[in-house]
Amino acid sequence: MIYLAYVIVAAGVVFLSVKASEYVDLIDKTTSLSGAFIGGILLSAVTSLPELFTSISSTLFLNQPGLCIGNILGSNLFNIAMLSLLVLFSIKPFGNSKLSASHNITTICVFMCYGAIILNKLGVLNGQILTISITSIIILVFYGIGAKFMSADNGAEPQEAAPQSTPVTTLTLKQIIFRFVLVSIGIIGLSIVITYITDAIATRLNLGAGLAGAIFLGVATSLPELSSTISLFHMKNYNIAIGNIIGSNLFNFIILSLADIFYVGGTIYDFSDPKTISLLFFGALATPLFLLLLRFKSRKNNRFSTAQVLCPLGIVACYIGFLVV
Repeated sequence: MIYLAYVIVAAGVVFLSVKASEYVDLIDKTTSLSGAFIGGILLSAVTSLPELFTSISSTLFLNQPGLCIGNILGSNLFNIAMLSLLVLFSIKPFGNSKLSASHNITTICVFMCYGAIILNKLGVLNGQILTISITSIIILVFYGIGAKFMSADNGAEPQEAAPQSTPVTTLTLKQIIFRFVLVSIGIIGLSIVITYITDAIATRLNLGAGLAGAIFLGVATSLPELSSTISLFHMKNYNIAIGNIIGSNLFNFIILSLADIFYVGGTIYDFSDPKTISLLFFGALATPLFLLLLRFKSRKNNRFSTAQVLCPLGIVACYIGFLVV
């Protein structure tokens, strides 16, 4: 029965997250905001709501910091692996697409966050100011850098859109925002529920917190990113799709920082589960591979290159490596 409840609640999270993404898409179509900002900040924040509230719940309500860090690292690795699969299935159109230059900076910021956590694991950045880890402060700095570049970037040319004979929507901007808020509240409620269900499943199956967080929480809370990204790839809006995933991964690290600020029972950077260390290693390896994909794509003047095959394959291999190691 508990597994059925997990499936039902996870499906509810996906449905509401997709609806929220649709409202964000309407905001994109009815305003002049840049694609990098829409994908990297607005849409990524919407689709990362499940990670936010499941992570806060697992620390404040369940006193399970291992679930929190497993959720975040698992979500990030799952996100980038699924994005890489989509790139492999859309090699030529992706190669011909225009991407915002800020995606490179955002990816570097994501990698630097991984580096800060690795240094924490090695005992270099495990100090605290009051009850807040120095690692969390560094993550906040890199998110600020990434957000600044995403907000200011208008470098990508707009994607070609089919002529429309009817308006994008009959809803006013106020109505779109109101519905977005209602859907977001629903996401918050279901995200908290799925945290308790995951904790019960982990106890029943005798799973470590890192593995349970990576699989049951990490995958479930990443389904909104996956659903919205598949839809954007279908619309050939690769710029916002890339910004959504990379922005979500960077935003997820902010969630770790927030959980660390609110959690006073110890450190949020719990590496007691070997699977957490595995997630950290493979995530840190997959991120520079994605940066290479973006860099080689830029050097080839947005045309197909061998790196568009090798880099995504390497990223997918990292996720498989986490599952089998």
